[in-house]
Amino acid sequence: MYIIYLISTFILTFFFFLSSAAKKEQEVDDKKGPPKKKAKELKVLDPKTAQNLSIYLGSYRMPYEEIKNVILEVNEEVLTESMVSNLIKQLPEAEQLQSLAQYKDEYNDLAEPEQFGVVMCSVPRLRPRLNAIQFKLLFNEQIDNIKPDIVSVTAACEEVKKSKSFATLLEITLLVGNFMNAGSRNAGAFGFDISFLCKLKDTKSADQKTTLLHFLTEICEQEHPDALTFPDEMVHVEKASRVSAETLQKNLDQMKKQIADLQRDIESFPPSNNEKDKFVEKMTIFVKEAQEQYTKLCMMHDNMVSSFQELGQYFVFDPKKLTIEEFFLDMHNFRNMFVQALKDNQKRREAEEKLRRAKLAKEKAEKEKLEKQQKKDQLIDVTGDADETGVMDSLLEALQSGAAFRRKRGPRQANRKAGCAVTSLLASELTKDDALTSVGAKKKKKANDEDLIEMDIGHEESADMLTRSS
Repeated sequence: MYIIYLISTFILTFFFFLSSAAKKEQEVDDKKGPPKKKAKELKVLDPKTAQNLSIYLGSYRMPYEEIKNVILEVNEEVLTESMVSNLIKQLPEAEQLQSLAQYKDEYNDLAEPEQFGVVMCSVPRLRPRLNAIQFKLLFNEQIDNIKPDIVSVTAACEEVKKSKSFATLLEITLLVGNFMNAGSRNAGAFGFDISFLCKLKDTKSADQKTTLLHFLTEICEQEHPDALTFPDEMVHVEKASRVSAETLQKNLDQMKKQIADLQRDIESFPPSNNEKDKFVEKMTIFVKEAQEQYTKLCMMHDNMVSSFQELGQYFVFDPKKLTIEEFFLDMHNFRNMFVQALKDNQKRREAEEKLRRAKLAKEKAEKEKLEKQQKKDQLIDVTGDADETGVMDSLLEALQSGAAFRRKRGPRQANRKAGCAVTSLLASELTKDDALTSVGAKKKKKANDEDLIEMDIGHEESADMLTRSS
């Protein structure tokens, strides 16, 4: 019995362990989620091409049939330049598309990139069609890149040629150059190379602070202010300086070739049984419009070339040796140099005026300081002399003017000392009342010193007599 009990216990334990393991395995499977689909094997495309095409299709997320229809219809509301250009880059080669056409019946077994290839292989002449659509979508952008450059160069030629202020500046430059070259073999020149304008800043003064260009701008400011307006008259020079005639011609040639290729494709395009295929119809209209636009651009370009050649004759340079870009780059640089020279002259004048004012202020301060010192010295001298001669001078002035005899007498005193006091008091009062006495009395003071002394003695005797009589 004991043995049977052990066996039954073992069996129960074993089945419990199996059920627990199965339960854990089920929980792990539930966490992993549903099993992933097995990747379908590629039959025609290489892995890299398939991967790139899958990325492209994932960016737009459109049904393959819809992509096919918008291409057949040339639907520009859906088609964009980036969409078409990327498709041209990622599209499989024509041989691969032909190979994929054989797997049309196995469509569901193919990978997504190959399914897209099967759908697109039914579009006749797919790659030439996409190239034509891309050209149509980019045509206006090409026009916008070419036309403004032609207009800028043509306008710049007219501005430089017809600018009176610039012509005046050239005359002044030639005059200054002949003056500087007086006595040399270059004296009396009738003209100079237009590229010489940018070298004016290389000729400097002895102190290396100013240049010949600064001197010319200063002459224009003082004598010919009308020549200062030429930078404002050359509006299109900067844009023309960035135009390459060679690049412009290449763009026109490329446009001509694209129009010719599209015209040839339309003429040789096979008829389509699909009602949605509007390629030939729409592209025929586009080619006609593109040809008209190209013809206008060519006329404008020819006019631009003629204007530049006339400019070369006007300024005596060879348009074949000096390109459009080089000529207008020199003009643009000289224009900027001229404007900067004007600013430099203005700053220099402001600095000189500031120094002049500072010098005047310094001289004025020194002058005021000197005047104050002189007044101070005079005050000291006057104060020292007044201590010694102030009373005597006042008394003498009163006697000479007769004011001493017009004053009322004060109370009589009993001694001579009182008389002297009266005399001093009388002189002081007379000085206050007769402050506006004539200046001539002062000039006669030295000449009449002896007489004044005698008059003083007589006055003292008079004072004694008055005392005695009282």
